[in-house]
Amino acid sequence: MSDFTHKMSVILADTYALYLKTQNYHWHVKGPNFKTLHELFEEQYLELAQAVDDIAERILTMGHAAPATFKEFMELKKIKDGDSSISSDEMVKELATDHTQILEDLNKAIAAAQESSDEGSVAILSERIAHHEKIRWMLGASRLQ
Repeated sequence: MSDFTHKMSVILADTYALYLKTQNYHWHVKGPNFKTLHELFEEQYLELAQAVDDIAERILTMGHAAPATFKEFMELKKIKDGDSSISSDEMVKELATDHTQILEDLNKAIAAAQESSDEGSVAILSERIAHHEKIRWMLGASRLQ
């Protein structure tokens, strides 16, 4: 597996982990901001589900196998599993931090794609960067503090 394919595989695993964590928090959020956060988390996990497919298909388009099992994702991911017993504000804070983590990896991957003139990967990574920046901002604006 090339270094770039490994970077894309980590992004895929983290995107899947963030999808699952966001869905977990969608199901378990409580408190005075329940409705707003419940809907926000649903919007986010639905978008992340599509992103998982797009990233996996990019890896396949590049001629490599995409990680597709929980075992593979566990070995690759950096995103920690969610704890559904935490407060809604802690959920928001964790998700914002997770988007920052993915942004760091996306920025490294896009630099590598640009260096090798891989415009297909640049396009998908650029789209992912814009999305995660927006979501991180939305989550930050949703915090109680």
